[in-house]
Amino acid sequence: MASRSFFLIGDDPSTAQSIEVAQELDLNGLKSVVARSFHIIQPAGVSFHVSNNPISKIGEVLDSNEPIGIRIGNHGVREPSGPKGLPLVGSFYEIFPDHLGNHFRLFRKYGGLIKTTNMGKTNYLTDDPEIAAIVLNESLHFTKRITDDHPLRGVKDNIATFVSDTETETWRLTHKYLPTSMGPKAVRHYAPLMQETVRRSFAVFDTFSENMQSWNVYQYMTKLASETVGKVILGEEFGHLAEIDAPFHPIVMSILNMFALNKKVASRGSWYRNLPFGDPRKLRESHRLCYTLVEEIVAKIEKSDGAMQKMPMANAALNASSLVEYLINATDEKGETFPRSMIVPNISMLTSAGFATTASLLSWLIFCLTTYECNQDRLLQELVDMGVTPSTDWNVDLVNKLLFLDKFVKETLRLHNPAFQPARTTKTEVILPGGYRLEPDSVVVCALYDLHSNPEHWSDPTQFQPDRWDTDKVKSRHRAAFLPFAMGGRGCIGFNFALLEAKILFSELVYRYEFALDDEDKVQYDPEFQLVRPLNLYVSVKKRTSWPEGSLNGRA
Repeated sequence: MASRSFFLIGDDPSTAQSIEVAQELDLNGLKSVVARSFHIIQPAGVSFHVSNNPISKIGEVLDSNEPIGIRIGNHGVREPSGPKGLPLVGSFYEIFPDHLGNHFRLFRKYGGLIKTTNMGKTNYLTDDPEIAAIVLNESLHFTKRITDDHPLRGVKDNIATFVSDTETETWRLTHKYLPTSMGPKAVRHYAPLMQETVRRSFAVFDTFSENMQSWNVYQYMTKLASETVGKVILGEEFGHLAEIDAPFHPIVMSILNMFALNKKVASRGSWYRNLPFGDPRKLRESHRLCYTLVEEIVAKIEKSDGAMQKMPMANAALNASSLVEYLINATDEKGETFPRSMIVPNISMLTSAGFATTASLLSWLIFCLTTYECNQDRLLQELVDMGVTPSTDWNVDLVNKLLFLDKFVKETLRLHNPAFQPARTTKTEVILPGGYRLEPDSVVVCALYDLHSNPEHWSDPTQFQPDRWDTDKVKSRHRAAFLPFAMGGRGCIGFNFALLEAKILFSELVYRYEFALDDEDKVQYDPEFQLVRPLNLYVSVKKRTSWPEGSLNGRA
């Protein structure tokens, strides 16, 4: 076995490391050995060089008497670039208020991994699917650890899903119990509840139709989505659909406040988050209020007559009337239940994520419906062709037959995904494709809007084209070029529920009403909210009195 010195091109040769080179190694084997030593994620991208000349054979490595340089994807090691920023505020004014548009601009200027600093907080962002796939994988190099620079730091709770660190015992327990309750089989039995909830909302939208009155889409989609999620997760009717002016339930208001306040706090440094007054204090108060209100509901369910019996998780998921009831009664292989102390934090976060993301998605679905011509007619025609009527009993099988609806939802998620910032943290120094080097505890954000509109991976990326999902190019795309629910071990566990809910609610609305955009003003998104939601989207609805003829081909 021979020893040779290797260094990263871009660093001084004096930093070279001595690595043992076994005689039986080929060049690919040596790449793997060197990659491990230098924390290079993808060994295949490694190339060796002596005096700037590439090495193509293992014998050339063994014959070298000088340090051997390493390139990654034809790049020397380098730091991610980004705007230089201003004193104290850093890149803040390069990004806000239009963070989606400005990040897109910065990726075009600086490349697939950029660095931004906001008031002492440093983030790295990527629009490169290859890097995103690496970042979102729980691995030796990346994990979900919510540090001071992480976008979710203001609402971190190491007991609750979505806002906890991965490498904890509480996360292990959470992901032992929760996925079963959100799997395809469990979600199926919530379809009738979703159907019943949206049909109760018709009284409100019928009134808008009769009065020829426009309405704020996000406000009423929040009422509709939270009514559904409140019933499924908490077993509660919030009363949002009782009348047009029904107030928001206190739990929903506390969550909306949390999402608005956390965005304001997270866009600044940790010094701001720890202030004892202003938005940081309001955020902490909203957090506590939400937990207090949820605790009251959990305690009520525990004490209710005719409570569900303890049973294995798979059975409990199909028999529970709500997710709270599931967590109270589901047992694992040892007969143990989910820890009582962990129920309230997890239920609070599931409720938060459950209705807020669906409300935004429903809002953007209606935006696309009223903005891009012909899609409303195509969606209605498909519903008629599939035999949908006012009395249809919705189920997963029917939803899966609505192929144009699926493409329409995917295209909406591509251009208007509610979430935009899943982030992971480096555990070690790491060198990513392209030679980008990150230090330990660096926070990398996968910028979903930019991944979904990266012109290197999408044709006509800013155009709304549902039929692109039938093309070979899209079908063979990089798996991380479209990440509406993130991916990896910390991908969204509720995506089955979210998609079923959105498709049933949206289909029922499209079948019953004709939607029209209220005015031609450009719809703006809210830059100070945790999710991407429309601020000024107003529509009017007209209750349908006739429907197109069904197509025999569609019914077949």
